[in-house]
Amino acid sequence: MLKGKKLKLPDRLGSLVAGFEDKDGDSGGSGSALDLGEELEIIQPNGFGSDRESETDDEGGEVQEEALVKRNLEVDEELEHHGRQPRHQKDRSDHISVIKTIEDDEKRSDVDYEISQKVINVGKLQRIVSTGLPGGGNLRPTVRKLLLGYLPPSRDLWEKELIENRQKYAMLKEELLLTPSELARIKEEALHSDEHNNAYSGTNGPLIRHKISHEDHPLSLGKASVWHQYFEHIEIAEQIDRDLQRTHPAMKFFSGESSFSRRHRESMRNILLLFSKLNPAIRYVQGMNEVLAPIYYVFSSDTDVQNASNAEADSFACFVRLLSDSVDHFCEQLDNSSVGILSTLSRLAELLKANDEELWRHLEFTSKVKPQYYAFRWITLLLTQEFNLQSILRIWDSLLSNPFGVQEMLLRVCCAMLLCAKSRLLSGDFAANLRLLQHYPDIDIEHLLKVAQDLSPDTSSYSLTS
Repeated sequence: MLKGKKLKLPDRLGSLVAGFEDKDGDSGGSGSALDLGEELEIIQPNGFGSDRESETDDEGGEVQEEALVKRNLEVDEELEHHGRQPRHQKDRSDHISVIKTIEDDEKRSDVDYEISQKVINVGKLQRIVSTGLPGGGNLRPTVRKLLLGYLPPSRDLWEKELIENRQKYAMLKEELLLTPSELARIKEEALHSDEHNNAYSGTNGPLIRHKISHEDHPLSLGKASVWHQYFEHIEIAEQIDRDLQRTHPAMKFFSGESSFSRRHRESMRNILLLFSKLNPAIRYVQGMNEVLAPIYYVFSSDTDVQNASNAEADSFACFVRLLSDSVDHFCEQLDNSSVGILSTLSRLAELLKANDEELWRHLEFTSKVKPQYYAFRWITLLLTQEFNLQSILRIWDSLLSNPFGVQEMLLRVCCAMLLCAKSRLLSGDFAANLRLLQHYPDIDIEHLLKVAQDLSPDTSSYSLTS
């Protein structure tokens, strides 16, 4: 149920498919762009189409106009035959592209101004970012770090925070990701260095024989053994490797055997394995690679060379911060608790019921497509498997900039996905609806986010977690 107005939704999903949306929306104005197929008024060179023209001129003008229109159609057909856009469509696309470029430049200027302040106004930054960030440069990487709390609002503290966090990550990698053999070698080298220094200090006597403790022995079965812990994580590491091979397989950034893509997969592997070791109650869960991918991609694409070279350390810190808001969804023991995934799925159902009870009843009782059949993946993986990477980056602009938290906006977007597919869902049975929601069709992302933003949650039915 909406506050003060009825939610306006399209009758067919086709109107939401990218490229076929109504550009004018509800504004009521015609806008500066022409509709496809709209005829232009032909302006005569002498008289500019005024009433002072003679009847003969009118008749001659009509003949000329008819000939011109016919010729334009022939040209457009020829362009389409060769796989090119008709001129009237191309002109409109070019016009829209120019407007988009101007809007992006203005938004980039606004964000640059905000993040250049000595103390950033995070609330104001959130409002700007919620409408989407233009790509390129170091805009999105810097904003992501601010919105996730990795960078403090005070610019004076940025350098100190970055240095400390990157050093901590390097120490964690050395402590937890090296094999026991590598750790033993490092200890041995340090020991030999000490003995060498002692020899020069005049210390006499036989060399000391160092015994391997039970915990350091490769065949030790004790849980405290470093080797036991190492072998325990080998299986997890292999699962991570398999999942990383399937991460955005169409993108050369992640996929393939180039040194470029292998380096990125190695960095992501370190992050996920380190997270697993630091969180033994959760470890690594399939799909976490998909959540990490947009973060690592953005930070690695930073035009600041130093920041890009530290993408692994920065991504780890921000990945941990992002998951901290929903980490309970990955813990099976908490599924039935108030913070578990089942509770969140119930909140989604309540949100749908509050905004469109007809669709809620059809899914709940007629086709019996429960949220756990499709929305479990939507929520736990933050929609990363439902859309392409560029769409995910845009959706995350809205998720991360939401003042009430990622989960609140995430539920809105999930509900909007259902509402935007209403006609097809109402006409579908269990199999058809499940197939549609597990393979969500292409959609205009800006329209989807607008629908999500306009929803009114029924806060009396459930309480939003902070």
